[in-house]
Amino acid sequence: MYEYRAPRRELSFVLHEVLEVERVLANLGRSEVNRALIDEIIEESAKFSETVLSPLNWQGDREPPRCVDGVVTVPAAFKSAYTQYCRDGWPTMGGPAAYGGQALPSLAHVPVGELLCSAAMAWRMASGLSEGAVLALARHGSDELKNAYLPKLVSGEWASTMCLTEPQAGTDLAILKTRAEPAADGRFRVTGTKIYISWGEHDLTENIIHLVLARLPDAPAGVKGISLFLVPKRLDGQPNGVHCRSIEHKMGIHGSPTCVMQFEQATGFLIDKPGGGLACMFTMMNQARLGVGLQGLGLSERALQAATQYAFERLQGRASKGALQPDKNADPIMVHADVRRMLMTIKAQTEAQRLLVYYTYLLEDTLTLSTDAAAREGAALLATLLVPIVKAELTDAAFEHASLALQVHGGSGFIRDTGVEQYVRDARITMIYEGTNGIQALDLLGRKVLMNGGAAVQLMIQTIQHSVATDVPAVVQPWVASLAKALAEWAELTALVGGRVRQDPEELGAVAVDYLKYASCLLLGWCWIRMGSVAARHLAAGESEAPYYQAKLAAGAFYFERLWPKRLALAAGIRAGGATLPRLSAEQWSA
Repeated sequence: MYEYRAPRRELSFVLHEVLEVERVLANLGRSEVNRALIDEIIEESAKFSETVLSPLNWQGDREPPRCVDGVVTVPAAFKSAYTQYCRDGWPTMGGPAAYGGQALPSLAHVPVGELLCSAAMAWRMASGLSEGAVLALARHGSDELKNAYLPKLVSGEWASTMCLTEPQAGTDLAILKTRAEPAADGRFRVTGTKIYISWGEHDLTENIIHLVLARLPDAPAGVKGISLFLVPKRLDGQPNGVHCRSIEHKMGIHGSPTCVMQFEQATGFLIDKPGGGLACMFTMMNQARLGVGLQGLGLSERALQAATQYAFERLQGRASKGALQPDKNADPIMVHADVRRMLMTIKAQTEAQRLLVYYTYLLEDTLTLSTDAAAREGAALLATLLVPIVKAELTDAAFEHASLALQVHGGSGFIRDTGVEQYVRDARITMIYEGTNGIQALDLLGRKVLMNGGAAVQLMIQTIQHSVATDVPAVVQPWVASLAKALAEWAELTALVGGRVRQDPEELGAVAVDYLKYASCLLLGWCWIRMGSVAARHLAAGESEAPYYQAKLAAGAFYFERLWPKRLALAAGIRAGGATLPRLSAEQWSA
């Protein structure tokens, strides 16, 4: 099995050399969050991820949490790691200062999230959910609820969940049945069943704070009748009518207990106003979707590390141009072109995806910290556009990359002992939860693009054009020329789809996935232009890390020569539209 090694150099390249985080944060009024501090955070979290968490990845898969009579226990090492995580102050990084948090910008603490996801994704899910709950409660909760619950959520002393899904209501929250009845004391009694609740019950913490979507008795039908309630597992030290009925036996993420939760007249507290539940929950949901994108990135990084190590160590066959190691009975499989194709596919996509997700978090910091109203408005528009792209693109790729890593290993990858097959199983869920990737595509095209008349796409195009307008090294200029044509095509496709959807709403679903993938391909090309430009400048300056920057340019060239052309097929699919999706009868499907 492979242990994880934090990609320190890659993080430094993206954060400091490409995004210039120190300068960006200084311009946003956070000059104290400088390069030295960010590097120290990354180094300490890297040590924790490598030495404490990485070994738990396998243990959680093979010795998953158990549920006995509604009580869920996790491996002892999981609990020990969580205790250390809290003792060292990691949960407080992004929390509000008024409630014990450090209020660090995203670009300072999100790299920690990537490292945790790579090291032990199932374990990381527990603390990640609490971070989303802190954000939702800080924005929408009353002062009374904030004072009562945020300090212990921020510190990690208590954990939290997000309770949306019901047996009959998955994506379609309009038909959820959980009810909340007003009580004489101003509180509410919540009753209902929620399924697929990650870390819904466990023994990491003494209390778990559930954020639950439910309906008041007089609520209107549909999503407008949904409210959000805070329901503690324990209230005033006593059980509160919340228990775990069972945990699911899943394909992957075995270390994360996925629970069926029953609420029986559980005391709850209304968050925000009646009927405002979905808007409140989406504060947590959007944060969670970016977090799932980080999970995809973390899995891709781990898959790349394992496949690369194996390709240099495994001796099999001979190089086509003659023995590379004639003193041995075979050469490393890295000499085979098809192995390099698979590895370069993982490398070229993963490195661009890392820049894309951190750029999205940069927009979140701009939205939160900037004093310029126009800058905040632009950042909000671009961030809403990128959230579904990040979630879908990075998780689709994680499954592809894990599968390629397994293929590099051949039969050894299919055997449990290498650990690579776990990456495939763990990656598959990321394409489903927090909104399936098909839902992300519908959200992108229907809400984030067409609902505002394509304004977000226009701003994204302008932003990209401005970033590549000057000072582009010669080696990168062909990429820029190709990107310019793709930007024009993106605008044309957006207008084409918008016109069709106005005539036939079904066109939206017919092309949404292809549209998201086209946008993803284009954005990753832009990321490679940014990274390639930085690498080329360093090489021109004759700096000592020439091999590193040469590898960057090689990966960028691979992307544009081998992966970039996929957008042409996607564009063809978008232009074909719904006409290629006939409504065949049941008899025709079974013929």
